[in-house]
Amino acid sequence: MDVRNCRKCGKIFNYVAGLPICPACQEIAEKKFQEVKDFIRENHGAGIEEICETCEVEKNQIHQWIREERLVFSDDSPVGINCEKCGVSIKTGRFCEKCKKSMSDNLKSVIARPQEVHERDMNRSSSARMHFLDH
Repeated sequence: MDVRNCRKCGKIFNYVAGLPICPACQEIAEKKFQEVKDFIRENHGAGIEEICETCEVEKNQIHQWIREERLVFSDDSPVGINCEKCGVSIKTGRFCEKCKKSMSDNLKSVIARPQEVHERDMNRSSSARMHFLDH
């Protein structure tokens, strides 16, 4: 059993997974998320400052929900965050499409290399094999 203090209210609770906040604070955060989501749906052109003031939510919380891809803004929305790799403005997630593709391609090439090495080793000539000499 993992018992912790809630990061928001300080109460002791049985921690299972996720953010280290108690169930009561999680419920409050989820209600606040739904409020923000509904406000954005009704006010497409609202900026982040307006969202924060109207819904009484900190800018950091909005950014967290965007990075977690819980909030997605339309292309015409003034709300956006920066790609963590190149800094270009994006509407949701952590990385822009260009950086995601680049990271994916890099990962694919790393995964493919061991297969190429294995195939090359299998195709070596018999001269590369171990030989024993009689005395």
